[in-house]
Amino acid sequence: KDLKNTSNIYKEVGPYLGIGFQLAATVAVMIFFGRWLDQKTAKDPLFTLIFAFLGVGIGLYNFIKTVIGLSKKSDK
Repeated sequence: KDLKNTSNIYKEVGPYLGIGFQLAATVAVMIFFGRWLDQKTAKDPLFTLIFAFLGVGIGLYNFIKTVIGLSKKSDK
């Protein structure tokens, strides 16, 4: 009975576990891309800042969209 209860808990919580990693990975990839562009164009903080803010925006959008989608699934 405990094993089945634990399994149900993981099924409910599982989809939420990767959301934070997805947000962090999006921001990190965008920052690295911005740094790469800065090195290629010699405009040091410009592209890093632009892509960092874009990464946060895109990451938060995906985060909120995923949470709302998962919330709607759990309500059914």
